[in-house]
Amino acid sequence: MNYVAHIKELKNEVPSEPIFFMKPDTSLLLNNMPFFLPDWSNDVQYEVEFVVKIGRLGKNIDPQFAKRYYNECTVGIDFTARDLQSICRKAGNPWEIAKSFDGSAALGKFVRTDKFTDLKNVNFRLEKNEQVVQQGNTSDMLFTLDHIISHVSKYITLKIGDLIYTGTPPGVGAIKIGDKLDAFLEGENLLSINVK
Repeated sequence: MNYVAHIKELKNEVPSEPIFFMKPDTSLLLNNMPFFLPDWSNDVQYEVEFVVKIGRLGKNIDPQFAKRYYNECTVGIDFTARDLQSICRKAGNPWEIAKSFDGSAALGKFVRTDKFTDLKNVNFRLEKNEQVVQQGNTSDMLFTLDHIISHVSKYITLKIGDLIYTGTPPGVGAIKIGDKLDAFLEGENLLSINVK
């Protein structure tokens, strides 16, 4: 929950601090492999996100030094079983069952962050079947990338290779078998997957 318009579309409250959860390595969907719809959910939705890869070990990182801890970025899709997430929310339970299942973290090809003039102003988008369904810019984040890294590192030691998905803009929606998803960072297609 890092984009106000997305928070409003889900009718949630705007958080005062970054909210984070974790996904296991089994949730990673790499190399443009297909995403297989699970049979235990009737509402799996896409959420395109700007992603950075941690490049050095860090704990209690000060926001002003956070940029030293990453030098690669990409786009990713956080697949969410929205029906199960709603059940979890109502019961006050954790979201992992709806967010951390196998293949739920699609990941695009990484590019160097120095390719961009300003990481606080990077455009990204998601197309479903060649139609734009989500568009975002990192300038619209409630919490900056460096703030997120600092916040998470207070609680969890960040290790080399850790990935931080930074939240999704509005426009999330359901997927079905046969859909094709393409995610772009400043116009470059870094992720392309088929739903099966």
